[in-house]
Amino acid sequence: MDPRDLVFITFSSLGKNRLRGALTTLGIVIGVAAVIVMIGIGEGSKQATQDIIRTMGTNVVIVHPSSHSKAVAGPLGLGAVPTLTFEDSDAIQRELKDTVAAATPVVRSPRPAVYQNTNWLVGTLLGVNPMYLSINPWNLEKGRYFSDEEVRSQAKVCVLGKTVQENLFLHGEDPLGKTIRIGKLPFEVIGILERKGGGPRGDQDDTIHAPYTTVMRKVMGRDRIQQIAISVVREDLVVQAEAEITTLLRQRHHLKNGDENDFNIHLQQDWLDAAAKQSGVITMLLGIAATISLVVGGVGISNVMLVAVTERTQEIGLRRAVGATQGNVMAQFLLEALALALFGGLLGIGLALTSVWILQQLDLSALAQGWAVLLGFGFSFLVGTAAGFFPALKAAKLSVIDAIRSE
Repeated sequence: MDPRDLVFITFSSLGKNRLRGALTTLGIVIGVAAVIVMIGIGEGSKQATQDIIRTMGTNVVIVHPSSHSKAVAGPLGLGAVPTLTFEDSDAIQRELKDTVAAATPVVRSPRPAVYQNTNWLVGTLLGVNPMYLSINPWNLEKGRYFSDEEVRSQAKVCVLGKTVQENLFLHGEDPLGKTIRIGKLPFEVIGILERKGGGPRGDQDDTIHAPYTTVMRKVMGRDRIQQIAISVVREDLVVQAEAEITTLLRQRHHLKNGDENDFNIHLQQDWLDAAAKQSGVITMLLGIAATISLVVGGVGISNVMLVAVTERTQEIGLRRAVGATQGNVMAQFLLEALALALFGGLLGIGLALTSVWILQQLDLSALAQGWAVLLGFGFSFLVGTAAGFFPALKAAKLSVIDAIRSE
């Protein structure tokens, strides 16, 4: 049979049952769209998370205390034995100049802040030195950052994140020069940070920066730091810097060969790797869930094609009687199933791209991945082939005489 005749017969048959064909392809449309959109959401979430982490600098190294007791040291050293001092930070900055660009002691704690009659529980009161802005790139919207002299004198000055500003200064007044209370202590506002958005630990703008000496001694009442934040000169020197920091701190802490480190070193790249791994798992699960709906759509096509074989038994018998081969009959029904699946796949791709665009307009993380589009269309091809094979085989094997006699 001429392939053009086969195509004409196939689409003529589909044209006679347009409503049935439309309802049959609906499962494929939804399935393909779901696969592309779910993968897009997963990849968008992965990209957004990595972008947030990159805003914190990929050449950043964090040192925090470890513990040999039963207490578990968290990522910030909370609950760990306090083993780090600000002298450790100064030594890293002073002695590792070839690999370390900047270092700062870090202390942090959630604290209530008050301005006149307005209260706000600040997510992070962050005590650092002026090098922090070069370690975690962050611009000032207005005002200034505190100085080394203010760190040494334990000055009660602070810089506000945008979330804190908006929740303390409700009427839009300029915070610069105003006095707020953090706990029971008065702090003069000397600067406002630019908005930075979310981060791995939540809203990065829900923060107040102040000299670490002031926060550590006057607010938190301690003499040990919780972290050392370090910026490495170049990303390719991060591993070398990690080894040098380890050696230096072991010497300063008088650790002998065989002694475990009383500190842990965390690389910012670890966040990226962990985020990529987690997002990959989420994307895979979303894709599997969406693929199930695509398989369900394929089952629908298979059922409809089986019904079509039963309804068109006489037609099949007549075609066989005038010379159509089993291969011709099988090819026709297989092509009908493929046409339904591929048409549904194209509609599903259109629906998916529209959905991703709408999500992007709503500022939600979603990406239209080219490979996901090809995957969805490929799945629709495979589903159409699988769904049409058995009905096509059944049609091809019908007895010519029994088919003609059927009613």
